[in-house]
This record gives sequence, C-alpha cells and structure tokens, in this order.
Amino acid sequence: MPDLSLFDLSGQTALVTGASRGIGQELAMALARAGADVAITARDVTSLEACAREIAKLGRKAVPLALDVRDVAQVDKAVGAAAEQLGGLSILVNNAGVEEVKPSLKVTEEIWDRILDTNLKGAFFCAQAAARRMTSGGSIINLCSLTTEVGIPSAVPYGSSKTGLLGMTRALAAEWASLGIRVNAIAPGYFRTAMTEVFYQNDAWQQAMKAKIPMARFGELSDLDGIAVFLASRASGYITGQCFPVDGGFLASI
Repeated sequence: MPDLSLFDLSGQTALVTGASRGIGQELAMALARAGADVAITARDVTSLEACAREIAKLGRKAVPLALDVRDVAQVDKAVGAAAEQLGGLSILVNNAGVEEVKPSLKVTEEIWDRILDTNLKGAFFCAQAAARRMTSGGSIINLCSLTTEVGIPSAVPYGSSKTGLLGMTRALAAEWASLGIRVNAIAPGYFRTAMTEVFYQNDAWQQAMKAKIPMARFGELSDLDGIAVFLASRASGYITGQCFPVDGGFLASI
C-alpha cells in the first residue's frame, strides 16, 4: 500500500497569486482540501471573498490580500503579511498572469511590459520574497504554458514570458536546492478560463483544436488539482526543476 500521508498538506501554509478566479482559485481550493492554510491574492481584494469563504468552509484558514505582482514593494509586503498571518510559508503558487492576443507587428511597448512584468518579473519577485521566508524549505510552483514548447501566433509576449518562466524555474531549482526549496512548474494545456475565453468564442477554433488533443476534450480545472497537490507535498520530495504538461496528450502527439 502506498503511503497516502505523503500527499497530506496538514500544517502547511500556502500563498496563491491570482486566486480570484480560474486556475488560481481552483489551485487554492485544492491545496486547502489537502489540508493547507492558504493566503490568496488579487489586485482587487474584494474579488477574493468567495474563494476565502469556500476555504473557510473546509476548516482551513484563508488570508485574502491585495497584490499587484508588478509592484515589487507590494510583493514583499504581501508575502510578508501572508507568512505572518499564517505562521510561516511553505508553498507558493505563482499563478498571476495576463495575456493579450495581438499580431506581433501591432504589439506595443505597453503591452510587452504589462505581460512580461506580470508573468515573469512578478513571478520572480514573488519567489524571491517567499524563499526568504521558507526557513524550513518549501515548494514553489510556477504556472507555465504550452507556449514554453510550441510557438503560438499572436501570443509572442505571452509565450516569451512563459518560456522565461521555465528558464527561471530551472535556474532557481538548481540554486535553491541547498535551501531545501523545490521549484517546479505546471504547463496547462487548453483550459477555458476568463483569460482564454477569446479563443473559445470561435467554434471553428474549438473543433480544430479539440481534434489535435488525443483525449478529445479540453481540460477541466479539476484536472490540475492532482499535480498541484503532488508538487506541493512530500510525495514529490525528490523532484525539482521540472515542468509538467497537463494537456490531454497534446504535446506528445505533435
């Protein structure tokens, strides 16, 4: 019999950025269901109320915090508040991200900076602030993308940010292993969220894309729960610097 206690997050404390909706909210709930107390962040703290209530219903502590990850001073303050109110910090999920579909010849400096500052710069400084407070080691989980492996037209800033995030994941894993901090990434495939909704408005795109996925369906948010809990837990204690696609077989088939 496997030791299922390896997946138990009781006594662990987590911070999930961009947790007001979509993947971030789903992963915050997954960690709470596994036993962790969870700090959740978004630019508008009122948007976190529903998630905080659901975490509290599970008997776990929820700490909602306002955070724009592009602001480094705000990052350090929010991560510090999370660690203080939770009594420490052992898990970080770098989920906050933005995307804007735009032909490359029309990408402006403002678009480029907003996407890179959120998806890459923000993730780095959240990781840095968290690592300074992971005094007994911990797990950092970055949300990458299929764009770390394939080129997506009209998503060059986004793909650049996520490819950079993969490089950051590997470099931090190598550097922070001696601190007992593991750094891994999840690369979701095609999931319908508020950020990706623009694609799903196109029925022809939906049918064409679904035909490329061996499992013949788009991802459900709950499909991400298992890998997140695994990477946050002792079950993955000897895994660091890796990126795990959750894509229904898409990458394996191209």
